[in-house]
Amino acid sequence: MYVWVFMENNSLIATTEAFVREQLADSEAGHNWDHIRRVRGIAMDIASTLPAANAVVVEIGALLHDISDAKFNGGDEDRGERIAKRFLAHKPLPSSDKEKIRKIIRYVSFKGGNNACHEPFMELHIVQDADRLDALGAIGIARAFHYGGYKNRALYDPETPPMLNMTTEQYRNSQTSTIHHFYEKLLLLKTLMHTERGKQIAAQRHAFMESFLTQFFKEWNLIITP
Repeated sequence: MYVWVFMENNSLIATTEAFVREQLADSEAGHNWDHIRRVRGIAMDIASTLPAANAVVVEIGALLHDISDAKFNGGDEDRGERIAKRFLAHKPLPSSDKEKIRKIIRYVSFKGGNNACHEPFMELHIVQDADRLDALGAIGIARAFHYGGYKNRALYDPETPPMLNMTTEQYRNSQTSTIHHFYEKLLLLKTLMHTERGKQIAAQRHAFMESFLTQFFKEWNLIITP
């Protein structure tokens, strides 16, 4: 029985991976298959430290978490869940696992800090941490500036203060500079980690981003050092 379930789960994960690769084939670089691959890897690393976690829900949730990001589909917040529901409809998973995966897709995103699940669970926290960790560190910096260029945003606007405590609508429609995005989201993520492993990784990546910002402002203000 164990071997059969193991093989069935592996087949399901391989099928899910192929589906996601196809669906995201033309996605922009910050939210494409490479992002999914990294989030899955981080999520499985975190899950390995939490024996009670359902690894299948974590892995499939991580694979499907960005199947249709509202930023790129006209603002439809429900489309990702609909796609995942159709994909999982006849897959050999308990209905409770499918419901958890649906909630991961619904609640994984930051959305200005206004997207809290009222009944959180371990697998959601793991995928949330993994997704947020991919927005930190060197990769996070690269993704931020890539997206800023994609949206034709300024690198930095010293005349405009960062917008803190935004509503979901304000966050979605924000046109502030990429450097502002560090203060409006990225530097807040360290304090939002749920798992101990996530907190450890976030601390290192957060520190790297702070050192980057220190150097950025030196160069922006023409402070020349040897």
